[in-house]
Amino acid sequence: MYPTIRSAAYEPDPLHGPWQEDLRVLRLGEELRAELVRMRAGADGGRSRVDRLPVRRLNFLLQAVAPGVIATGRNAAVDGRPPWLYAREAVPAEVLAPVIGTWAASLSPDCDEDDETADLEERLLTQDPAVPALLPRWESERVDLTETLTSAGGTAEPAARLYGLLPEWLAFRLAARPFRTGGATLHFRVESSGNEARLVSWPPQRYEHRKRTWYYSACLGITVHTVPFADRFRVHVSTHVRRWATRLDVPPHRFSGSTVLLDTPLPWPEGPDRGYRLTANTLGHDRRRKELVWRRHSSVPLLPELDIVRRYPEPADLFAHPERWINGCGDVAAGIVHHPAIGPHAVGSGLMPRERADLDAWVEEGLAPMLRRVPDLTRVTRRNTPSLLPRSGVKSAPGVREARLTLLRRAALARALEGRPLEVEIHWQSPQTRAALLSELPGLIGFPPGTRVGPESDDTWRWQGEGVEILVRARPAGAVADALKVSRDRRRPKGLRFAEAVEERCGAVAERTAPPCDAVGVVIAEIAGKERFTAVPDSDPKHALRVAWARRGWLSQFVNLADDSDTAMEHRARWTWLDAFRQLGAISPPAHRVGAGIPGDLQYAALWLVRHTRKGPTRHPVHRLVAVRVRPGGGPGAIEGWDAERAEWVSYPKLLLLLAETREAAGGPTVPDGPGAAGAVGDAGGPDRTGVDQRRRQEIERQIRTLLFQLRDRPTLLLVDSVNLRQCWPRLRNGSLGHDVLGFGTEPDQRLASYGNDLRVVCLRDANGRGEVAEWYAHDGRGKVGFAEGVWGSGETESRVFASTAATPHTAAKLPKGLMKLVPTAAGRTAPGKTAWNPGQLEITVLGCLSEKALAEAGREGGTPDRPAEWATLTHQLRHHDDYPPLSRPLPLHLARLAGEYVLPLAGTGTARGTAPGPREGE
Repeated sequence: MYPTIRSAAYEPDPLHGPWQEDLRVLRLGEELRAELVRMRAGADGGRSRVDRLPVRRLNFLLQAVAPGVIATGRNAAVDGRPPWLYAREAVPAEVLAPVIGTWAASLSPDCDEDDETADLEERLLTQDPAVPALLPRWESERVDLTETLTSAGGTAEPAARLYGLLPEWLAFRLAARPFRTGGATLHFRVESSGNEARLVSWPPQRYEHRKRTWYYSACLGITVHTVPFADRFRVHVSTHVRRWATRLDVPPHRFSGSTVLLDTPLPWPEGPDRGYRLTANTLGHDRRRKELVWRRHSSVPLLPELDIVRRYPEPADLFAHPERWINGCGDVAAGIVHHPAIGPHAVGSGLMPRERADLDAWVEEGLAPMLRRVPDLTRVTRRNTPSLLPRSGVKSAPGVREARLTLLRRAALARALEGRPLEVEIHWQSPQTRAALLSELPGLIGFPPGTRVGPESDDTWRWQGEGVEILVRARPAGAVADALKVSRDRRRPKGLRFAEAVEERCGAVAERTAPPCDAVGVVIAEIAGKERFTAVPDSDPKHALRVAWARRGWLSQFVNLADDSDTAMEHRARWTWLDAFRQLGAISPPAHRVGAGIPGDLQYAALWLVRHTRKGPTRHPVHRLVAVRVRPGGGPGAIEGWDAERAEWVSYPKLLLLLAETREAAGGPTVPDGPGAAGAVGDAGGPDRTGVDQRRRQEIERQIRTLLFQLRDRPTLLLVDSVNLRQCWPRLRNGSLGHDVLGFGTEPDQRLASYGNDLRVVCLRDANGRGEVAEWYAHDGRGKVGFAEGVWGSGETESRVFASTAATPHTAAKLPKGLMKLVPTAAGRTAPGKTAWNPGQLEITVLGCLSEKALAEAGREGGTPDRPAEWATLTHQLRHHDDYPPLSRPLPLHLARLAGEYVLPLAGTGTARGTAPGPREGE
């Protein structure tokens, strides 16, 4: 058992002091910005916003061709005064002027020879004092790369510009040093991606498998983050495998898009950082033009205008010959980043702990002495799991654990049904699925084989006993499982066309499905996987069927269509039933093993915000707060959800059906859904966006306060996902947090006791695709590394932030912890083909508890104060359940998040009950 875990995170070293660098800074300038805005307005006839420039493509172009450019600043699209470019040394006007001119010409693609563009370039280069200079002068600025501000709650936050600038600077610093491992040397290039800088090993590694060559690279992501109540900000470094596509198993018209990294020499040979950067572009199919094109903010189409010597890849040629381009055509190379939709890849994803530890040590050496590694975390308890049933082993008879589990499931099902029968309709497409579902059910709840009811043609089965009655009808799915028939009339909004198709399917379902009669109803439907419906957009019937059956009073669970080679049908049938039980509320957390510091009558509450944009499952935007309450050992109604419209707690299955209602008026304020309602993030947006966001936040915060009042009757642990909620509850951002207080809107923080004398609040956060929580590995201090399960902390008594790590699930392949994929050893030549799975780290922040200070402020001196580590341990134990591998979140939060699958608003029918106004597309 490992005693410590190590995070791949770094912080400013106080022994070094401020890290200051002399940089060259360029501001876009109001004069040049005004001229570019004027040119753009003339090019597109005034259709675009006049106060915003699409500078992202220009930024990418500058990073591709301008030597020494480290990073681009924020807000240059709307304001010419803040810093726009950061560089090690000034980029000559002879370089900048053609780049800006070429980009300006792209704003008017219909003009082959734009006199205005030529005039612009001439004015940028002019040295005539009589002509107003458009191109601003470079300025020298001493930048503190560790500049920090400390919030009122004690959280250190970096200066805003460091989120984009520092990762770039660190990436170039690391790229200047090779990584040596296993007798080989890897060199890295820098890829810019917003506030993340990536290091990609280049040229790619090769893996020979089945007479083909597969290409892959090591990839490190560098991001800047904060940690609640930490006195220094953090730099997180993640590691993974970047796979390259050299055979595309999709036709061009189904190629939705993929990132392409371009390796090209700088058109101007002078300057620092030469050869250290790969530029990101996007290749995809354009439906209107019916051809492959460079999409979004790709800089490749503009490069030939600046460099007439070299040949750059054309979209169709790159798609047809990806392996030729990744090996280089002349001195230009391009790699298509692999995605599973493109086809299979022989190289597995992920790296094992030994290799990640070696890369981590290389990073640590490269960042010293300005940054140091954050201290290792140690165990805070050995009670890692709740009272789970013991695994079958040598000391226990085979099957004992499963027998006890069946009793627990049956008892939970009886409590959830509250004496009502359970009706299940199985809509099958393959006989294997029907047989597996009927075979697995009795085994899960300890019943004998079912009894056939009625004639054989009805295919109806009954189970009864121990307070549980189940009636199962199996029948072919028929046309209800077919693809939706969505109108192809693109003159009408997608949301309306999809809603019409849903209504048509609802009518078909209503004709063959009656509401359950004095019973709880669940439909299990076998449908094709979503990949089968990619040929026709929005034709997947899953969401339409969920809405249709919910309107008839039926819960729904789906299982993918089986095929002849499906060897895991029994396993999939088992999980289908378990998820159906979850929807019925027939699940509860096992008893904890934390200790006497946890109140015996404690209840759990969890909040989850469902956020759909116009690209969501029903092509209609919505924000909906879902609240779930769990009362362990509470008998019937142990799992409930909050009905905001009726202001009452309802059973979990009823909550799901209520969430699916889409024809009710919004519970929040009415907000216009037009061009001025909200804007898109990026290079365009609407002027009324701020007002929409504010009203949405106010409504969500009002609902949260109402819920807190409803939880005052007994001790409560409130679980929230900070990343999920902070958009509509901004005071959950790290810089706004404080010990034992809650804040809403612009009001002052209030003591936790104001919302309940026995309320505790825990905030959770995972990496969420942005590296907000650092990667980790366990070590013993003597060179051995691996994984470890448990709750970890800094060892400080007053610490409020902890880490939760889970064991590797039994479904993950057992691989040696020392497996080397980047440079395989002679004994591990097939190592690149292995998929390495690494458990994530869940950050637990005990935001509010009954600390000694909180008790005193509430007039409860003399009471026993809480130990934050115990509440972190309880939260960790809630991730475990006998029927599941370790959950990514505590069970109550898991239930709230999955309830969001029923939030399916339809355009033209009003938004879902109790919702807040939704965002515009692109949010």
